[in-house]
Amino acid sequence: MDKISVLVVDDSALIRKLLTDIINSQPDMEVIGAAPDPLAAREMIRTLNPDVLTLDIEMPKMDGLEFLEKLMRLRPMPVVMVSTLTEQGSEATLRALELGAVDFVAKPKMDIRHGLETYADEIANKIRVARAARIRRPDTVASNRSHDASESLPAVFKRHGMSTEKLIIVGASTGGTEAIKDFMINLPPDCPGILIAQHMPETFTRTFAERLDRLCKIQVAEAQGGERVLPGHAYIAPGHSHLLLKKSGANYVTELSQADPVNRHRPSVDVLFRSAAQYAGKNAVGVILTGMGKDGAAGMLAMRQAGAYNLAQDEASCVVFGMPREAIAVGAVDEVVPLKDMAKRVLVALSGMGKQAVRV
Repeated sequence: MDKISVLVVDDSALIRKLLTDIINSQPDMEVIGAAPDPLAAREMIRTLNPDVLTLDIEMPKMDGLEFLEKLMRLRPMPVVMVSTLTEQGSEATLRALELGAVDFVAKPKMDIRHGLETYADEIANKIRVARAARIRRPDTVASNRSHDASESLPAVFKRHGMSTEKLIIVGASTGGTEAIKDFMINLPPDCPGILIAQHMPETFTRTFAERLDRLCKIQVAEAQGGERVLPGHAYIAPGHSHLLLKKSGANYVTELSQADPVNRHRPSVDVLFRSAAQYAGKNAVGVILTGMGKDGAAGMLAMRQAGAYNLAQDEASCVVFGMPREAIAVGAVDEVVPLKDMAKRVLVALSGMGKQAVRV
């Protein structure tokens, strides 16, 4: 099998050398070029035709975001961003994912050599995932955004209404920041409370929540632990902790845990889904979106066995179909849905009309 060919783009000679060494140490990939800036990278892409690009954000002559935007418009290809672990870096990284980058690696703030060597497996795995990912063109992203899903619900569902006891429980990984956004911007301001586990470093989750809060009709925040889960609000798992659903009297509340990673992740989708199975049961609707691996499959099965109705994003609209595929394979999913229809189908499932209504 041919090795994955990688072009490294970074203005730091040290980072180019470290990334090259890490990538070349893997048996299934190799660096075919290293560029100090986007202008040099442009010529190398033309002549070397790499499978995957690693791209720094802050560079001379043309910053990484401007270059990425031009690249995804003219020659879409798998890109893994190399970002800084700062608030400014997280804003830029989320913009890069919006522009079509598959994933990102967080560059350590101090002791870069040791930090990158520590993350060698993560870097290699993200390059492998990027090579196999479905690339999202910016125009495709825009076309996937439908109008307010509540406007297209049949009138009978609107009259019936949604119980305040209902909850939406969401899990995602690679490609999930954009999928979650495309799903949530179509939800009405009075939708049931939402709990979300997205695989993401802790320095990025608050920025992600703030970005969603600006874009959505509902209020979105990084979960603090102990807050009451309210309709019209969404709670994002912080990158340092598992997010769990609990009950306090008649109210749903959030809980944070720094227990060991599950499926190599903290926050873990399985942890969130299992807590929803235990405390919400048939009042929950589970949603599993694009992502690599199997995190969420066992927890979603527990939700279904407890009476929840579960939906998975379909393969055609996923960046990576791994997590939805695994959930479908274990029998945890009631319905497979294109991302553009997910908000509408979730609202129908929540309408209280029963499972038969969801399949109309």
